[in-house]
Amino acid sequence: MPKMKAKSAAKKRFAFTGTGKIKRKHAYHSHILTKKETTQKRNLDHTALVSRDDEQRVKRMLLA
Repeated sequence: MPKMKAKSAAKKRFAFTGTGKIKRKHAYHSHILTKKETTQKRNLDHTALVSRDDEQRVKRMLLA
């Protein structure tokens, strides 16, 4: 049986931390930035963690 492949889209969007949590980027930070406040853009620049509810789903996509 062939190896299970991880989803390429998920590989590009998520990364594991050293403790095994999953990092993600914020949405709404790619275009139409002129109408957004500087504070909002600065806050969207940081990475966030995937919520507990979605962790299993993302792990299944990455570790398939």
